[in-house]
Amino acid sequence: MFSGQAMTNSKRKQSTKTSSSTDIAPTDDVHQVTAQSTGMGNLFRECLGHEPSNFSSLTKFTAWLHHPVDGAALGIFRLLFGVAMLVDIAEERGGGQLDVRFGEPHHCHFPLFNGMRALAYPLMGCVYLCMWLGAWGIMLGYRFRSSCLTFIVPYWYIFLLDKPTWNNHSYLFGLVGTLLLFTQADSYCSLESWLNPGRSRSRSRSRTVPYWNYFLIKFQFFVLYMYAGLKKISTEWLSGYAMSNLSQHWVFSPFRQMLDPELIDLLIVHWFTAFFDVSIAFFMTVEKTRLLVTPFMISFHLMNSRLFVIGMFPWVCLAEVPLFFGFDWPRRIRGTAKIAPSEEASPARSSLLARLRTCLILGYCGLQLFLPYSHFITKGYNNWTNGLYGYSWDMMVHSFDTLQTSIQVVDNDNQQVHNLNPFAFTEYERWTKYADMAVQYAKCIEENIQNQQVRGRPSIGRNISIYFDIWCSMNGRFQQRSFDPRVDLLRAPWSPFESTSWSLPLLNELTHMRPKLRTIENEVLAWNNYSDVIFVADFPGLTLINFISPDLINCTLTILEGNVRYKSGIEQESYFLTAGKSIGLGSNITHFVTTIGQKPASYLFTYTNKTMLEQDISIEETAAEAKRPLLPLWKEFEQRVTNYKQFLGHIGNCVLYLLYDVPIPLAVRERD
Repeated sequence: MFSGQAMTNSKRKQSTKTSSSTDIAPTDDVHQVTAQSTGMGNLFRECLGHEPSNFSSLTKFTAWLHHPVDGAALGIFRLLFGVAMLVDIAEERGGGQLDVRFGEPHHCHFPLFNGMRALAYPLMGCVYLCMWLGAWGIMLGYRFRSSCLTFIVPYWYIFLLDKPTWNNHSYLFGLVGTLLLFTQADSYCSLESWLNPGRSRSRSRSRTVPYWNYFLIKFQFFVLYMYAGLKKISTEWLSGYAMSNLSQHWVFSPFRQMLDPELIDLLIVHWFTAFFDVSIAFFMTVEKTRLLVTPFMISFHLMNSRLFVIGMFPWVCLAEVPLFFGFDWPRRIRGTAKIAPSEEASPARSSLLARLRTCLILGYCGLQLFLPYSHFITKGYNNWTNGLYGYSWDMMVHSFDTLQTSIQVVDNDNQQVHNLNPFAFTEYERWTKYADMAVQYAKCIEENIQNQQVRGRPSIGRNISIYFDIWCSMNGRFQQRSFDPRVDLLRAPWSPFESTSWSLPLLNELTHMRPKLRTIENEVLAWNNYSDVIFVADFPGLTLINFISPDLINCTLTILEGNVRYKSGIEQESYFLTAGKSIGLGSNITHFVTTIGQKPASYLFTYTNKTMLEQDISIEETAAEAKRPLLPLWKEFEQRVTNYKQFLGHIGNCVLYLLYDVPIPLAVRERD
């Protein structure tokens, strides 16, 4: 009995010991997980300055988005953005060229939606006037909501009216103007708060704004930088062919002391820019790295303002930089008191309206994250690049060089062929790369011809066909056709959601030859100051018809890959040429080069410009280049003043015409 009871007690002790040991192990794991979570939370808090718990639920996230902060920094950004838009309207929005863009009834536009039409020129002047007054209201902070609406409605109308004018920063300006409409950016440094201080206080907008006012603006710029970097992390950009010869610009002079031009183009222009774009938003968000990277941020945009003609984009980005440096920095600079806790509004409760607003904010953020990669849906806008240039944030990733653009109008009733100046009805060039705009332009040409608005040309019947033959190169590749020249664009099928069959693909199988092309080009340019080379690739069954000007001498055709049949315009005999073969070409003669076989052919033309050789033009151009000022700020200022005078003159002419029927003087664009 005793021994049995002892055994039972012994088993109970062992069972208790085992049970205790099994209970202790999970407790240690929990402590370890808790410690890891605490460590991650501390790291998150130190880097971003926010509690991780704010993102643990919709209720807490809503409360975080709606907690009150000082609106001073947002007010300064609003003011600077308004100033930039006042300048932008006269420049990149086309205000200085209103008469050319909208004064000619046969001018072709390329709207996103085919039903959109440009208003009559006097009414378009009023549209620009409204946008201009809205920008003034945004800058001054006067009747802020009405001013934002007065600005963004005309802005988006003009933006959607002409796809060739799209670029990433124009899209950004429209987004920022729209976001400002929903914020309380007039709570500081605004005319409204100064004229009606009592009204502002009664609306609890005198000093604080909900944090989401800042969050949306900063998020939009975060997407701008991050996606610009992600689009650059590709072979297309990192190979160093997108932006060539930028190293010759004076802004890279310090780097030329250490690196040769080719390395500057590759390492600084391409590699460093990709790293900068993809990381700068993170570094500016993290408090400990913010001060360190701010000089790089400022230098980057100042350099861009010298390197490229991109309007107000660098200055708007610089205006956004202070948003990362606290909400009350303007008050600290002025030495005014910070907002006392009693002055702050009570923390926002997670009401139904607040939750709905949070969901809308998250929906907008999701849309901005999705759109740059939505090209698998809008396949009709894809050609050599994905989608229309503007909302993809693929800034500077693709550079184009258009060699030749020809348009043939065929009268099908009498089989007469009429060659049309490609830019007879537009000053834009982007339609040469995108199928949707090519179709729009062809139909606009047809409409103008049918309306008998083409002066000085023989009468053309109503049954016509239009063919485009366009040669261009992307990122240092061969010159090649962008569209099938055998397709009548008036009858060509196109859908925004289907791939375009007559849009010829980029010859990526020849991309590997780019280093060889650069080597050959350097060799040809070394012959003398007047020699040059053109690299061409064509599809099987197509013929290049090339007229060589009498100004060119020592012309040679050399085959690199594939097979071609060559025929001169003055000879009956044709020649079969294979890779490595060359043939001399006469001047003032039309030459026919037909690609035969199953694969594309690539070849090159070398020539010497006799006119430049006789007149020594290259030396004169070099001397003129040396005399150009490095920093022509005053000249740029004068140009902007002149442009603004033209803009105000156009607006005045439109208003006087509408009010008093005063005739409007119009500038006529030449059509050769």
